[in-house]
Parts: sequence; structure tokens; C-alpha cells
Amino acid sequence: MRTVLLPIIQIIVSTLLVVAILLQQRGSGLGAAFGGAGDVFRTKRGIEKSLFYATIGLSVLFFVTAILNVMLA
Repeated sequence: MRTVLLPIIQIIVSTLLVVAILLQQRGSGLGAAFGGAGDVFRTKRGIEKSLFYATIGLSVLFFVTAILNVMLA
């Protein structure tokens, strides 16, 4: 049962991780590569901060499930 459940959990976590990454606002566009708008300091607030922490948590959870998947295989 564990061998079937763990890959399903990993697929769900990876999908949520991709969605969380895609929902984040792009802070620096192509203009920042050429020196434009690179000196603006911005703090994360509200939903942006929560989404940032959720992305970190999902990436750690994905890493743990990947390690467990290798160890139990």
C-alpha cells in the first residue's frame, strides 16, 4: 500500500509546487538585466508572503517524499 500511495502524494505535491511557483509575481523582468529598475527594494506582504512560504514548504515536502520514495523502493 505504501508503494502505491507515496508516488501519488509526490505527484500531488509536485503539481501544487508548480502552481505555487507560477502564481508568484515576477519581481524583475528583462529590464533589470540591463540595469533598469534593479534598485527598488520591496518586501513581501499578505498573500505574496504566504505563497512564498508555501513554496518553500512544498519544496521541502517534495524533497522528503522523493527521498522516502528512493529509500522504500
